[in-house]
Amino acid sequence: MAYHNANNQNFSSQNLNSPYAAGDPYYNQSSGFITPPNGEKPKSKGVSKWIKIGVPVAILVIVGVVVGAVVGTKKSKDDAASSPAAQSAAAASVSSASVNSALQELATGKFAMATNSLYMVPLYPQVTDTSVFTTPTFASSAKASLTWPSDTFSAATPAATSVRSDRPRLIAPQYKWNVLADHITADPYLSYWNETIFGNATDWYNDDPVAYFFDGGNGILDIARRFKQRAKAFSYAYRMTNDTKWADRLWVEIQNVAGNYTTSFGPDYDRWDSNHFLDTAEFSAGYGIAYDWLYDVWTDDQKAAMRFTLIEYGLSFGLQAYNNASSFIGWWKTNTTGNWNCVCNGGLTLGSLAILGDDDTGSASQLLALTVPNALENCAAGPTDDGTWSETQDYWYFGTTGYAEMTSALITATGSDYGMLNDAYKLTGYSHMYGQGLTQLFAVGDTGPNKFSSTANGIFFFASEFNEPALALYQRDQADAADPWSMFWYDASVQGAFWDGMPLDRQFDNEIDQWVSMRSTWTDINGTYIGMKAGMNQGRQTHNDLDCGDFVIDAMGHRWAGELGDGDYNAPDYFSNDTQSSARWYYYRKMTEGQNTILVNKTNQNVLARPTILGYGSTNDTQGSSTLYEVSSGSTAYWYADITSAYFTDTSSAKRGVRFINNRTQMLVQDEITTTSPFEWRMHTNATVSVSSDGTKATLTINGDEMDVSILSPSSGAKFTTSAAVRFDTDPIPPEADQPNDGVTVLIIEMDAGTYNLQVLFSPQWQDGTSSVTPPSVDLDNWSLTSHNT
Repeated sequence: MAYHNANNQNFSSQNLNSPYAAGDPYYNQSSGFITPPNGEKPKSKGVSKWIKIGVPVAILVIVGVVVGAVVGTKKSKDDAASSPAAQSAAAASVSSASVNSALQELATGKFAMATNSLYMVPLYPQVTDTSVFTTPTFASSAKASLTWPSDTFSAATPAATSVRSDRPRLIAPQYKWNVLADHITADPYLSYWNETIFGNATDWYNDDPVAYFFDGGNGILDIARRFKQRAKAFSYAYRMTNDTKWADRLWVEIQNVAGNYTTSFGPDYDRWDSNHFLDTAEFSAGYGIAYDWLYDVWTDDQKAAMRFTLIEYGLSFGLQAYNNASSFIGWWKTNTTGNWNCVCNGGLTLGSLAILGDDDTGSASQLLALTVPNALENCAAGPTDDGTWSETQDYWYFGTTGYAEMTSALITATGSDYGMLNDAYKLTGYSHMYGQGLTQLFAVGDTGPNKFSSTANGIFFFASEFNEPALALYQRDQADAADPWSMFWYDASVQGAFWDGMPLDRQFDNEIDQWVSMRSTWTDINGTYIGMKAGMNQGRQTHNDLDCGDFVIDAMGHRWAGELGDGDYNAPDYFSNDTQSSARWYYYRKMTEGQNTILVNKTNQNVLARPTILGYGSTNDTQGSSTLYEVSSGSTAYWYADITSAYFTDTSSAKRGVRFINNRTQMLVQDEITTTSPFEWRMHTNATVSVSSDGTKATLTINGDEMDVSILSPSSGAKFTTSAAVRFDTDPIPPEADQPNDGVTVLIIEMDAGTYNLQVLFSPQWQDGTSSVTPPSVDLDNWSLTSHNT
């Protein structure tokens, strides 16, 4: 079937000829309850409450247009499309206009026709014309002229302290700048990214310098990343135009964060907040970029001042972190495989490489002898062997950005990656792709602070280094693609459609992670998606939830079962530890109670859980070249795991599985459990929920679309109830009150102690006439690709 729904055609009013067509490149990707892009409360009943964090005000370069599209479009739908019949008629009209627009866009070489204005995901034309949707490849004969020239720099014996003689040396050597303008002219993606970068630079040019603001738990990290954004954008704008106004404006920012402008900027002895070393590292990276990319612009006095500031507030603290065993600020350098090690080593490396040869203190060379081997020992292990960033899907952005920047800079400046590019990083781009549902990420655990200069654009770098063109083809249509790094990491000779030959399903089986991604399409937001995880409840840098068995579901352009996301990072003991007694698990969004899983005896899961995957099957569908895709008859996928270890002695067995039913148009969640305590099946949704009189069926409604959720036999006596997403009165009191989860309903099945086979069927009410079916009851151990055929 094809998935078309008028309510879900939330197209941005811009097309991809606009410099902002793909959306704000620094849009916060966090899942959870986020507010609409303007950061205000929803003004339309159709706005999803899963969207919570919102876009930071300082980076809203497209807010007026996007908000207008959301509010204006939804008003007409709310007024004129209140009935399913009206919605169906509207869908035909919208689809027709969209296809015409899409064909025009395809003629320009761009694939996505717009960006969904709520979820900020690309919208692809639903067409069968596949002349441009070819197999992914680099440097085909048709695009050979858009390959990068060869770098004339090479090092016979590369060393991190021996750099090329020409500038820039970081990420964007001169030989790439020499042909960039021609590539921009010839490639539509580079063209609108270039316009977006200039649009952002213009916006920041007219803004005040970034203001110092200390945010308890996150220090001045937002400020550091905003400065880094501006350093990249202003440096890029100058090199593309030779207009000194950009360099002059960047100098204001440089003086400002050094404490030498008109307003104060932190304490004199530690302006870049070494106690929260991410801040120090990001300032160091920004200074390194500015110093290197505009090296020929700065006067000797300016460069001397920049070196002094960089060493005084950045590199000297880096040396302290490495050399002073009693110093807390270097905790991230030992047995830390998450984003902290990547960002900290990356920032120190960029700053050091930038001033190497000019630094008469020796700080840069000393640090480079430390950061590279340390990153190889720690950050190189950020992804597990299946490519998953175990710290969480969202922290993948921070870690991979830091790692890509560091590795790319080492290659361009010194001629070697020193073994940084391992197989896990080859796979991590695919982990990110599969972790993205049709609306949002399968964003388990914490979703991170504002991303600002952390994007998914490291995928471009990995695509080129590992010869994986599908990664570049995927990322170029994403909302965060427009960034100065993309202009040099993206290989414009890439051609084809990322989805051509891409399997719909994939399991990730490293014992830390253990999760599955299953979908009906790569190119239609109105299709179906299931994500489920098992995995360990520790080993995630204290960013995880107690959530073995957690799942999310997308269908008809909505997230029906979703994640709550972050708690308050500044709340007491939020990051205390991940032991069983940790106060972190007192917060609703982190405890098992706040997840889409089984809650036994109203008690958190065991932090020592080590689930095992019991079964995975897929009909191995791949989409092919067309965006208009219908799965074949019998198409399905399933996955189930033993999660008994997530519970205590009162639970002797607990298995959970998910699968597609009826050619991927319905979804089944099945639990087989034996326990001597009462338990609850729990699912969080931002839908309006109506429970039938007998309690065996719930109807979920979002913006006029409906999902029926049914309890199947043999679970006789099971009934749905609902509650607000709030803690039980009997729960331990957290150190600080929970954040409110307004608009979220918990769908619940309460069961007494016993042995159960609990089957819950999700049936989207498709508007194209697709009928729902009731599958047979099959024990998990007997699941197969054909076990649920009717």
